[in-house]
Amino acid sequence: MDIDLYRIYCLEKPGVTEEFPFDNRTLVFKVCGKMFSLLDIESFDSINLKCEPEKAMQLREQYPSVIPGYHMNKKHWNTVNCDGSIPDKLILEWTNDSYNLVLNSLPIRVRKELLG
Repeated sequence: MDIDLYRIYCLEKPGVTEEFPFDNRTLVFKVCGKMFSLLDIESFDSINLKCEPEKAMQLREQYPSVIPGYHMNKKHWNTVNCDGSIPDKLILEWTNDSYNLVLNSLPIRVRKELLG
């Protein structure tokens, strides 16, 4: 996974912004102010993604490179290690899932404004 392509992929989604709210290394992608993806821009060795609790557990069992979210709520977040063992296509799919999970938690009015 290439960090520049990942960044562009996230920013192409409606309502997405990027910020450094914690420090100058941790890039956070948000939709309407709510986080859906975090990564370290210097090492880009992992990505934190929000996930449905049941699916989060399934992914951890199926993929050794998916672990409970580092410094996150372990029930709702996974850390995906970018060690090459997980295809980029799957990481992007899980990023979509994370984005949609957060998007669907927003008020209907906000979603309608965002998506048209």
